[in-house]
Amino acid sequence: MGGSGGGDYFSGKTESLIKQLRQSEVRTRSAGFDASVNEYLSGLLVAYNKRDAEAINRHLGEIKRAFEKELSGTVDLGFGGSVAKHTYVDGISDIDSLVFLDDCELADANPSDVKDYFADQLIARFPRSEVTEGRLAVTIAFDDAEIQLLPAVSCENHVKIPNAEGDGWSKIRPEEFGRILSKTNEENGGKVVPVIKLAKALIATLPDQQQLSGYHVESLAVEAFKSYQGPKDPKSMLSHLFTESATRVLRPITDPTGQSRHVDDYLGVEDSGRRKSISDALSRITRKMRVADSSSSIDEWRALFGD
Repeated sequence: MGGSGGGDYFSGKTESLIKQLRQSEVRTRSAGFDASVNEYLSGLLVAYNKRDAEAINRHLGEIKRAFEKELSGTVDLGFGGSVAKHTYVDGISDIDSLVFLDDCELADANPSDVKDYFADQLIARFPRSEVTEGRLAVTIAFDDAEIQLLPAVSCENHVKIPNAEGDGWSKIRPEEFGRILSKTNEENGGKVVPVIKLAKALIATLPDQQQLSGYHVESLAVEAFKSYQGPKDPKSMLSHLFTESATRVLRPITDPTGQSRHVDDYLGVEDSGRRKSISDALSRITRKMRVADSSSSIDEWRALFGD
């Protein structure tokens, strides 16, 4: 009987050791896969952010001097960097500088007209550079750098900023929101803004009716990461952002600067049809991430970005 008991003991110890080894192998494979995905995502960010900071600052100075008489001020945000389909994803983290045009006549125009005016002025003053318009921003391409600018209007100490859709004026203060986003970014090791850029690139692959404005994506990120305690790698944070946003998008977000206006009025009331449609779309992306993880498929992660 004693011999039999000893056999059971050693058999149990062997099974436990085998189980531990298998778990270790799974963790090793998982860590290797996570590293491969993070390497891919980091490569995307390099492409999105392949910019010369010195050239950007030099050209911003040239633009300010060219508009010196028309400007009441500028706010250089320091995030910068366009991403795929920037027409859909213009937002604070895509903008190099806010440009306040000091012109009371423009104060009565709609934001689209102001943007057209600003683009025309850039073309006239920088005829050798290509100028294009997104939903909110105007991009000017110099030989060594692209710069995105958000035109706003000031008149008698009152400032108007385009709303998230670019079809009206907003009380949102992008310079204040930029401060909030900077704080959230810093508290998370500078990793939030890069993850926002990845999220915008993913959202840009969705149909037009399921698109989110740049301000909205950034506000969702501020909500998602204000008390985040998880891993600080692109894959983990991107998954977290989409998981949280799929639920959070169903409810309007009050402007985080403390004003009463919502940043996402364009989606209607809580649980509106469009909000539910977008929530479903974000949930599908989250599920695809999980499927790619469960099968350890880097190709499925690439497919999410259209690669």
